[in-house]
Amino acid sequence: MTRLVLPDQIGVINIGLPMFADAVRAQRRPVQEVDWRIPGGGDLAAVRALCVVYGDAAAGIDAANAEVVRRLDNGVPRLVEISTVGAVVPGVEGRMLLHCGPPLPYAEHCDPLRRSLRAAVVAEGWADDVRTADQLLASGRVTLDAANHHDMVIPMASALGPSAPVVVVANRDGGVRAFSGLNQGPGDSAWFGRDTDAAIGRLRFLAEVAGPALRRIIEHAGPLDVLSIAAQGITMGDDLHMRTQAATNLLTRTWLAHITELPESVRVPFAEYLTRNHLFFLNIAMAAAKSLQLWAEQVNGSSIVTTMSRNGTTFGIKLGGASTWYVTKAPPITDALYYSGYGPECSAPDIGDSAVLELTGMGGPAAGGSAAVAAFLGGTMAAAAATTDSFRAICAGTSTRFTLPPMEFAGTPLGVDVRKVVELGITPKVTTGILHASSGAGQVGAGVATAPMDCFVAALHDLAARVA
Repeated sequence: MTRLVLPDQIGVINIGLPMFADAVRAQRRPVQEVDWRIPGGGDLAAVRALCVVYGDAAAGIDAANAEVVRRLDNGVPRLVEISTVGAVVPGVEGRMLLHCGPPLPYAEHCDPLRRSLRAAVVAEGWADDVRTADQLLASGRVTLDAANHHDMVIPMASALGPSAPVVVVANRDGGVRAFSGLNQGPGDSAWFGRDTDAAIGRLRFLAEVAGPALRRIIEHAGPLDVLSIAAQGITMGDDLHMRTQAATNLLTRTWLAHITELPESVRVPFAEYLTRNHLFFLNIAMAAAKSLQLWAEQVNGSSIVTTMSRNGTTFGIKLGGASTWYVTKAPPITDALYYSGYGPECSAPDIGDSAVLELTGMGGPAAGGSAAVAAFLGGTMAAAAATTDSFRAICAGTSTRFTLPPMEFAGTPLGVDVRKVVELGITPKVTTGILHASSGAGQVGAGVATAPMDCFVAALHDLAARVA
């Protein structure tokens, strides 16, 4: 009988639970961890749906996904016009306000968004003060709808009426146009959930001064390749969601000669607005991303998420080729830095349409190139890179236009695949600002929100039913 001789030195490959690897490591033995988890978190219904979408239907879904990624990567959105919501945004009629996130009645919106809606009503001239505006909204005499239903995306607690100026971005290849309002800037502004006289005044300034100034600039400068500027910004440390300083500065330089040609009565206040607003480029990037997503939505049978939005109450997604919202409760913002005197106990849940950026290779997918985002993720570039890698695990492709110098110029992950999200139990991380939940104080910090899983599971089940 052969005697069994155990080796003096061993190395361990650990699959699954990290605690076993920790035990080996504590004994000073080499261990290699494999990040494996039960597909679908062990939910048998989710596993059955995964079997469908990875089974006979997989070839068709993969082909659709490849076309979606091609459109997201190759489309060239151009800023072509500055107009107003009522003049160019489809489906806007009468007293209608468009708001961020999935649709909700007025009473169910969070406090910051209700304040923004009231400010918009007064700015439109439909009420003399916010108290009367509140009564008007509560009575249903102002129609509310999701901006996404009108090919429009707006950040944070934004709500816009017919007179509000909008950027118009055209995607010629897709034959679509997308819209966003002008960024309202820092401080006392309605997109931060403020309904003060100053916030209302900012909305009127945009309509009366900034909008016309930008219209004149675009008429003289011509169309702008938005994502060419965005790509340069990312190589300079922007993630294009939480931080857009580099892209805003590049855009200002591009338009500088045309800004100086504005009439003096407009030039000075417009220049002051632009100088103070480091997030000016955010809304333009969002409209460009939306134009790509509208083109991607035309592809049927894809498992890639083409809408991801939140209103401070609910969080919703859509898949390409389907009009259904898959909605769940809006998540808290966990990895966060707060202004002095504020903390998690007073913060509103995640809010805004700006998560469209995360679906298009910007925001969270670009975190690994942004030192500013790293500050919210433990303060290290390794942690920021881990956020990018978490997107890489759940995305169907890689951007060729957005590259990250700190990660060896790797392209950002592109095209969130609902199959991979549910299979791996990894949801997108969204870089965002934080608003006060109830006081109207406005922005109280910034951080990273992790998207809730339930809406992705619901989308997976619906996709499986459609392709079975």
